[in-house]
Amino acid sequence: MTLTYDAILFDLDGTLIDTESIALVTGMAAFAAHGHEVDESFMHGLVGKDEPTAARIIRQAMPGVDLEAVNRHWRKGFNDGVESGLTLKPGARDLLPALQAPKAIVTSTGRAGAHRKLGIAGIAEVFTHVVTLDDVSAPKPDPEPYLLAASLFGVPPSRCLVFEDSETGAEAAHRAGCTVVQVPDIVPSQGRWAHHLAPDLVTGARMAGLL
Repeated sequence: MTLTYDAILFDLDGTLIDTESIALVTGMAAFAAHGHEVDESFMHGLVGKDEPTAARIIRQAMPGVDLEAVNRHWRKGFNDGVESGLTLKPGARDLLPALQAPKAIVTSTGRAGAHRKLGIAGIAEVFTHVVTLDDVSAPKPDPEPYLLAASLFGVPPSRCLVFEDSETGAEAAHRAGCTVVQVPDIVPSQGRWAHHLAPDLVTGARMAGLL
């Protein structure tokens, strides 16, 4: 059965573009370079978090960290990785043009970074709106980013379908009242906040009745 939605909302990092793997490798290298060895499980705890929230987690775990120095190192490594090209997540290139409803990005990345990534990935023109960290007072897992996206289209959240990879993002969309398809990236999920838990975007779209 094919279902219709008034708007389709996508998280960006880890959902549409493969940036989480770049962040993982460059982040671990940055911490190590400044005397703080961290493992993948620690890095997984930062997935889906906005920068201020991630900073609080890092400072709590390592009170003596020179976070500004780590972030400079990490940002350069990450930016170099992004500039070398971004890979779309499996199914994204086929799914996006197949969707008839208007589409928006809802991301915890700042405005400049989000538009830069969309441009490098070559998918900027697909989206009517881009909601970023700079557009909200409360980031994911607060529902505000998804409530804002729905309001920009003038539709109720219940008529919006959301694609997310992280628990943080899925919780935000669920609390906003949207239908949630979760496609986990580098961190596994039991799909607590998802209506549909899928291995890839196309399968998720089928489960939600889009295809």
